[in-house]
Amino acid sequence: MSTNEQLRKRVEQQARRMKQAEKDRPTLISQTVYVGTLGLVFVLPVVGGAYLGRWLDGLVEGYSIRWTLSMLFLGVIIGAVNVYLLIRE
Repeated sequence: MSTNEQLRKRVEQQARRMKQAEKDRPTLISQTVYVGTLGLVFVLPVVGGAYLGRWLDGLVEGYSIRWTLSMLFLGVIIGAVNVYLLIRE
């Protein structure tokens, strides 16, 4: 095999790689959807925890926000773990 053939094959291989990389590049829409998904995965447990805590506080007589704060904190922890696991994929 001559050096010209080797050079030609190497250039063709690099050209194929460049075309594939261009095709696989993430688009603005896909990045926006990914960031939106990360936001929902974090916010939903926080909001759910706040509502659950508020409901539990409503069952107790008198003024209390103990369950609300506890469930809100738990929602933040669960949301952070969800974001970490989604990013890790």
